[in-house]
Amino acid sequence: MSALQIGPVTVGSPVVLAPMAGVTNPPFRKLCREAALEALPADAPAAVPGAHAPAGLYVTEMITSRALVERTPETMRMITPDPEEPVRSVQLYGVDPATIAAAVRILVAEDRADHVDLNFGCPVPKVTRKGGGGALPWKRDLFEAIVTGAVQAAREASAARDREVPVTVKMRMGIDDEHFTYLDAGRIAERAGIASVALHARTVAQYYSGQARWEAVARLKEAVTTIPVLGNGDIWSAEDAAEMMRQTGCDGVVVGRGCQGRPWLFTDLVAAAHGSDRRVTPGLREVAAVIRRHAELMVEHFGEEDRALREMRKHMSWYLKGYVVGGEARHALGLVSSLAELDERLAVLDLDQPYPGEAAEGPRGRAGSPKQPHLPEGWLASRDVDEELRAVLAQAELSVSGG
Repeated sequence: MSALQIGPVTVGSPVVLAPMAGVTNPPFRKLCREAALEALPADAPAAVPGAHAPAGLYVTEMITSRALVERTPETMRMITPDPEEPVRSVQLYGVDPATIAAAVRILVAEDRADHVDLNFGCPVPKVTRKGGGGALPWKRDLFEAIVTGAVQAAREASAARDREVPVTVKMRMGIDDEHFTYLDAGRIAERAGIASVALHARTVAQYYSGQARWEAVARLKEAVTTIPVLGNGDIWSAEDAAEMMRQTGCDGVVVGRGCQGRPWLFTDLVAAAHGSDRRVTPGLREVAAVIRRHAELMVEHFGEEDRALREMRKHMSWYLKGYVVGGEARHALGLVSSLAELDERLAVLDLDQPYPGEAAEGPRGRAGSPKQPHLPEGWLASRDVDEELRAVLAQAELSVSGG
């Protein structure tokens, strides 16, 4: 796999950690990035702050543009990067072109990001029912206004700092199989000056169910010819990443649920990107050590041990997938509230267990079943925004970041 070029930013290994609400905070991004760095060849070019990320990109949780403009304390915490991240990537969500442009200006003018991604893929009802996320590209004029405004804001703020910050797009195939949007959106984004487009090869209606339709990534690659196209969906292994790129011709991969409880997947992905067959197969003792380090980083990040351990709870079942632990121990680990409790509950496990192989691999995280998309009333009646919908959208910006 060759390096990925996103505007002026070179991504030496064409892999991207997908934004995931409640997951891709600085501690988890650090674990994934450190795992990726382990696989870099000795002769790989070194990182260059703001310009070269040798081991992939690691994107924040979804940041609400209004919350950023209002500088809510939690949002400002969420965009605070790990000082060791060479290229700081922030994903923005919003439905109002002016608010999104203002948020981009803050990120660029105040030197808070080296790369800005725009979210047009979220399928969560609280987002789509207000016309955001995966629902928004249906309104072509609104989508065009947002991406054009964001690119212009980034360029203006970049010029003042003499440093270009690229803007990218992540989206879904469309609302459902009768309302695809991705080809139109890809072409509009390309014309607007977006630096790359990533496609989660599912519709909003699919949510995370069924199989990702990689053939859509191939069609997008055929339609968008002057900027990189990245593929997302059902990448559970380095082999999956290589196969997606082979089948679709995409320029890189975006990995979400596949790395939940497996930050070491990025070792595999980066190794494969550089022609190595190295794969990480941790025994339970090694997994427990990663859990402990993850918890320590969470405490450091949140500054509150109780909150940090509550946030850790969701990760436990992902980390322990495939290992013989027992229901009672799993339940206890899902209720930890301190590092001391975590240590006690890890210590009673059979830590000498070897890697369980296939049982620890494959699909993980949320999946569920297809869902009826929640949309603003009359959303599908036209591809353009009328005055009534404009009034709805004016009230649609969420004030809380993260999902």
